[in-house]
Amino acid sequence: MLIDMLSATLKKSHALAEAWEKMDNREDAVIGVASSARPFLVAARFVENPCTTLVVTAGEDAADTFARNVGAFVGEERVLRFADYEGNPFALDAPLQPRLHGMRLEALWALQSGKPIIVVASARALLRKIAAPKDEIAKPLVLKQGVDLSDHPQGLVESFEDLADVLVSMGYDNAGQLDGPGTFCLQGGAIDIYPGNLPYPVRCDFFGDELDEIRRFLPSTGQTISSLSEIEIFPVREFSNDTAVLRKAQRDIAKRAGTNKEMRELLERIEDDSKELPDVLSAYILQDATTVGDYLPKKALTVLIEPRSLFDDAQHALDEYAKLAQGTSIPVHDVFATATELNFGSNPRATYVSIMRVGVELDSELVVKRVEVAGDPEKLYGRLRSLAEAGFTVVFSVPHFRARQEIKLALVDLGIPINEVLDVVGDESAKLRRGQVNIVDVDIPLGMIFPAAKMALVSLADTQGSMATRKRSRVDVTEITFPYKPGDYVVHAAHGVAFFRDIVRQDVGGSERDYLLLEYAEGDKLYVPVEQLDRVTRYVGPEGSSPRLTRLNTSDWSRALTKARKATKKLAFDLVDVYTRRAATKGYRYSEDTPWQREMEESFPYQETPDQLAAIADIKADMQSPHPMDRLVCGDVGFGKTEVALRAAFKATQDNKQVMVLCPTTILAQQHYSTFSERFAPFKVRVEVLSRFRTPAQQKQALEDFASGKVAVLVGTHRLLSRDVNPHDLGLVIIDEEQRFGVGHKEQLKNMRESIDVLTLSATPIPRTMQMGLSGVRDMSLILTPPDDRRPVKVHVGEWDPDLVSDAIRRELSRKGQVYYVSNRVRSIDEAVQRVHAAAGEARIGVAHGKMTKEQLEHVMEDFSAGELDVLVATTIIESGIDNPHTNTLIIEDSQRLGLAQMYQLKGRVGRSSTQAYAYFLFPDNITMTEEAMARLTALNEHTELGSGMRVAMRDLEIRGAGSLLGAEQSGNMSAVGFDLFAQMLATAVNMTREGNTSSTEYLPPALSDIVINIPGHTYFPEEYLPDADERVLYYRKIASADTLDAVEDIYQDLLSRHPEMPQAAINQIEKARLKAFANERGIHLISVSGGKLTLEPITLSKSQASALRRKAGRYLADKKKMTVPLRVFVPKNTEESPDDPGMLSHVFAYIRGLFEEKDTK
Repeated sequence: MLIDMLSATLKKSHALAEAWEKMDNREDAVIGVASSARPFLVAARFVENPCTTLVVTAGEDAADTFARNVGAFVGEERVLRFADYEGNPFALDAPLQPRLHGMRLEALWALQSGKPIIVVASARALLRKIAAPKDEIAKPLVLKQGVDLSDHPQGLVESFEDLADVLVSMGYDNAGQLDGPGTFCLQGGAIDIYPGNLPYPVRCDFFGDELDEIRRFLPSTGQTISSLSEIEIFPVREFSNDTAVLRKAQRDIAKRAGTNKEMRELLERIEDDSKELPDVLSAYILQDATTVGDYLPKKALTVLIEPRSLFDDAQHALDEYAKLAQGTSIPVHDVFATATELNFGSNPRATYVSIMRVGVELDSELVVKRVEVAGDPEKLYGRLRSLAEAGFTVVFSVPHFRARQEIKLALVDLGIPINEVLDVVGDESAKLRRGQVNIVDVDIPLGMIFPAAKMALVSLADTQGSMATRKRSRVDVTEITFPYKPGDYVVHAAHGVAFFRDIVRQDVGGSERDYLLLEYAEGDKLYVPVEQLDRVTRYVGPEGSSPRLTRLNTSDWSRALTKARKATKKLAFDLVDVYTRRAATKGYRYSEDTPWQREMEESFPYQETPDQLAAIADIKADMQSPHPMDRLVCGDVGFGKTEVALRAAFKATQDNKQVMVLCPTTILAQQHYSTFSERFAPFKVRVEVLSRFRTPAQQKQALEDFASGKVAVLVGTHRLLSRDVNPHDLGLVIIDEEQRFGVGHKEQLKNMRESIDVLTLSATPIPRTMQMGLSGVRDMSLILTPPDDRRPVKVHVGEWDPDLVSDAIRRELSRKGQVYYVSNRVRSIDEAVQRVHAAAGEARIGVAHGKMTKEQLEHVMEDFSAGELDVLVATTIIESGIDNPHTNTLIIEDSQRLGLAQMYQLKGRVGRSSTQAYAYFLFPDNITMTEEAMARLTALNEHTELGSGMRVAMRDLEIRGAGSLLGAEQSGNMSAVGFDLFAQMLATAVNMTREGNTSSTEYLPPALSDIVINIPGHTYFPEEYLPDADERVLYYRKIASADTLDAVEDIYQDLLSRHPEMPQAAINQIEKARLKAFANERGIHLISVSGGKLTLEPITLSKSQASALRRKAGRYLADKKKMTVPLRVFVPKNTEESPDDPGMLSHVFAYIRGLFEEKDTK
């Protein structure tokens, strides 16, 4: 493992020689080191001398973070958490916590049995009194495959009949069916158990008293996920429920009870033989109560992180418990030890403190420096080069295969020596080398440099996304947030919810600029410069209703933000926890592409788009990494998502892994089956489908062959999630159109995600899914570029007109094409056939709907595909995935009844070739449409260009309201600040949680509008140039969010192609955006022209540059990193400091750019 090599390097450097020598001699040691390096040092010492290790921190959050970080080095399976109880410890009605108890007892047993494992606990968690080690309250029930219960080594159970009684004695509930951790149920000769210490349930199949098989399974379907050879089941109660013990406790409580309500209720609970005995009862049951310290063996090591903070943590906890205990007549010290009684064991201790801690004698101290490579990639490469040249052992963590290949090429091009070290078990040749950049595939949580040890750890996370060694497709912020225009409600991040009245032009200091006029409560007005539009978002609330306007200059908005910030921090922690658990899980690591893979890919008859190739590369990198893949591929209908999935599936089969392809409809499943079979047939890869197009005998045979491994790819609907679908060796699940599956199915899929690669495809993603992808919680690939010959579908929305329908059908027939005619009511579909016949009597008409038999449906679909039918009159059964390049006209009647995403999917069934396609969305002329229906049809008419799927998803959310997208409990917070701002706050909270920065008060990332550009010049888009106010707002939004020069250039070229005659004020607006983007790339916060001088800060100048500046009457303050220079140095004499001068912005930009080019060459 990497940590073994790092530990050896650290030991060899003698940087911690005195402290480690003391530990080797079983003596206490004190080490002074920064908090960021402590998990690494604990991990390094652990692999040097593997022993039972207890780490104590101050606070539960700190313990969670420490456990996660140390687990990243030694492996999650070697780290356990002894967590504190949740909720009021004295409440009699507190919910049972079997998961918590199972994990606590697993940690206690690891300590008691002396396992080489790291247990992390907070000081407050150690206060709780527990049973003495001699009671063996934490002893697990161990079940092994192939072992007869009569030969059970522990003697806990002798026969299958005893098993239920043993589990009940351990605190488990025989619930009839599994109901979460701590429950079990009997199933004939099998028993289903949900252990408190495991994140999944197991099924134990017995043959008599012999354990025949242990299987991990999905409780909702009974579907097997994997087989296990052995399982440890830990108790879920921390005290005995033996009858004699309970009766003694009953007598003790009766003596104290008197008239006390809580004590009387406790008595009643015991008398009723209730299974739900509250945890506080342990105070009266435990005879020789003790604390965790007594569980530590003599050879263990206790690690104390900042002892003073530990005492404070314990004392604060006791103060809280004392308040909660008031009125219960239960003495606090019957349940908890005092802070001075904290027992850390009688074994040796390693104490970690700050180097700056006064009054502490250190055995060793280790200075830690930050890597500081964020921002420009050149900064990273320069840092790596200087460390390597200085003889450091440099370890650069790049977990993903694709990124690793790019980094290696970049370093080789720059002449920086590299050494690739992969974390392959049993590879004895792998070694870290000094003076080289050792590129590793293990994820290091945080980079750090140890000068004394001449060792540097660099994580890709330290670069904060600067590692774009080649240009990636940029996601336009206006594509993924809600559009707004005058007349809409908006949210300013600093001032709150307002009504966007108009764009107005103001003259400030002789310069004309555009401002947003926002109206707040009580008639207050705010003028927002268009440069600050990156801080303004459209208001979309839970119900799509009008919001309450914020009152300016009050605490209303700060209160709403504080509440939302707390909510996003908690939500972010939950999301990151799921992501981290998945990232820490070891999945299957696929091998490199085979020659057959390349041959199969070359059989694709079309030219791949750049986005397709990027998505394929991302997926292959995920599959070749050691962690399970969970990637969303988001691309419009017809943009090639199926080909991406097909290549992933084939790659899985090349390593003898099986694939399940999950589709929302039978017809789409049949389509995928045909596509996969056709492409895989030459390579002897067997594909089968489960659908009603197959006979029961065929389906049964397919399931048997899938279970035995003869079938490599199984395609089907949610039928694949049934309990009788048991793969032999499942490696990849592909989910097409995830938004079409229900909540129950998604829960089953979520359970699968923990250890199996999952690839999700969607054209109109659920905005929650999309937001998770964009915030980095979920990996996401965007396919935004259409195939070269694709043309947008021409859309017509209007009343149903027989002449219009007749013309549309006959025009399609005249060019030898076919027509879809959608009528979504089965009972009246015959009437629709008559209407089509009346419109075009010569057309050959077929009918398809979900209530037809499989033979009828299969027959009509085959006839239509073969061109023997001209018009297919169908329900929305054709919505998902029917690919027929000859069908290029779609007519939908009663379109007001359909959802927006549904209509968009239907539109995607035509226009799948280079032929111009048409879509008619018609509604009856005699009905009054609802406002929502009108909005849906209007949106469809607006979003006609290629690649509109994301915007349609956002518009659909806007029409329906955000609802409980992020959970019902977040509805109020979303209502207060709007969906977009809440989503931005969540993305920020996710990033901070990942970095371990949970104390920050920031709720949004730094914005471009924080950069101040104060240069004279008229900067705006004149009405004569962009007459449409909506378009002006759109371009102002794009420019306000353009954070790189490339992004500004893209906007400029786009604008120029649409509106070639660009006036000077618009050119100035673009030039100002270029200046701001350059400042953002170089870390400059202020560029100002005033009093004939240019001021820049912060900026770092070399001594020669500072001297040259002084010679030109300029000035540089090194401590403030601020420079000023007279304009005459770089502005021609005939140029004035005036807003009417078109060249000022250009001169300033040219001078600043030249300044940095001069720095870079030196």
